[in-house]
Amino acid sequence: EQESEDDIHSSRSSLDRQSHHRANTTMHVCWYRNTSVSMTDHSVAVENQLSGYLLRKFKNSNGWQKLWVVFTNFCLFFYKTHQDDYPLASLPLLGYAVSSPVEADGIQKDFVFKLQFKSHVYFFRAESKYTFER
Repeated sequence: EQESEDDIHSSRSSLDRQSHHRANTTMHVCWYRNTSVSMTDHSVAVENQLSGYLLRKFKNSNGWQKLWVVFTNFCLFFYKTHQDDYPLASLPLLGYAVSSPVEADGIQKDFVFKLQFKSHVYFFRAESKYTFER
């Protein structure tokens, strides 16, 4: 029995997704960012998950993009909606600092937090105080 072109393409796409995901494993990120995680923290992170909508600020613009975000295993996974099966992107958080924006950031919105690792800076905004405090 021969594989159809669609079967080959879907298998290849699945493998591409898996190999891309493997590059963001906790061990790989720890090595790349020269950091470590205790076994206790790792165990807790694997067993817990938080999800909800956040708005991500576009670089060099006043625009914000609404995304469904899943936080698990030291990583943010971004989806267009909560119904999507595969993330649009992921952001491993090991080494990132969480803070409030400063005046120089030029963000005049409520419920905003800043994620920064070296020169990589991201701003996210929650839609409510409750979501922001989670």
